[in-house]
Amino acid sequence: MSDRVVASTADASAQDRPAGTSSVLKSGHDGPTRRRTEGATSARSLLMTILGEFVLPGHAAVWTASLVTALGTLGIEEKAARQAIARAAAEGLLDGERIGRRTRWTLSNAGRRLLQDGAARIYGFMRTQHRWNGKWLVVVVTVPETQRQLRHQLRTRLTWAGLGSPAPGLWVTPDESTASEVAKIIADLDISHSAMSWVGSSAGIGDPSHVVRSAWQLQAVEAGYHGFIADFSGRSPVGGPAVFAAQVELVQAWRHFPFADPALPLELLDHEWPGPTAAATFHHCHDRWHRQAQDHWRLLSRAMP
Repeated sequence: MSDRVVASTADASAQDRPAGTSSVLKSGHDGPTRRRTEGATSARSLLMTILGEFVLPGHAAVWTASLVTALGTLGIEEKAARQAIARAAAEGLLDGERIGRRTRWTLSNAGRRLLQDGAARIYGFMRTQHRWNGKWLVVVVTVPETQRQLRHQLRTRLTWAGLGSPAPGLWVTPDESTASEVAKIIADLDISHSAMSWVGSSAGIGDPSHVVRSAWQLQAVEAGYHGFIADFSGRSPVGGPAVFAAQVELVQAWRHFPFADPALPLELLDHEWPGPTAAATFHHCHDRWHRQAQDHWRLLSRAMP
């Protein structure tokens, strides 16, 4: 996967949330009325969800009108929908083919890789939990404040990899297996000269629970899980358009959690974590709505532009 695609995957999640936390962590339900006020960012976010959920597995070209209609089902106005499509094309995620006055789109190689990576993360997240061996991966890396873009890229990609930062320049994770991924991030950003790392057990100095609270915003994540469960476990959409919208909103809401939740081992959590219950809710709803949502998408994609 190219450096650009890896960065775009992580940045897509970062761009879709307000400063400080993911939008899904603030509210369980992010309905069409709210989306109309959020502009092009939400239109692009929903477009990426539609591309990943329906266009990626179908391996078929799709008309502009089909995407615009699908986004309209979710409360996105036509102008914002077309801008989102144009933006995705400009980023190299979509390839367009003009047929008369109309355009149909296919996923570019970069777009396909980005969405495949996202799908693996979304559908694999919280599937299994492993026991902790008591070891931490600790990374110290310094980037001057003047290099804001580089600092943003580093923060975004390390967070995407599941690391938390309890203090400036210090990153930690109880999953030592991410060392190779972190090494690649550091190498990609060409900052190996200002980084060092090690793996080891706690020396008994300090409180690991304080490190956890400082490194990750777990209260916000936990509240987001409870909101997600309350929202989607009670939904019973009726009819193709409603089921299609519910499926997109489900994936749209869930896809933020792999970015926000470091999936800490149970040994580092002081109470029952709602993540597994939320994951079960996600997969139950997704399986229940999948066929009808896909059927409705096929109707949209076959409609004359």
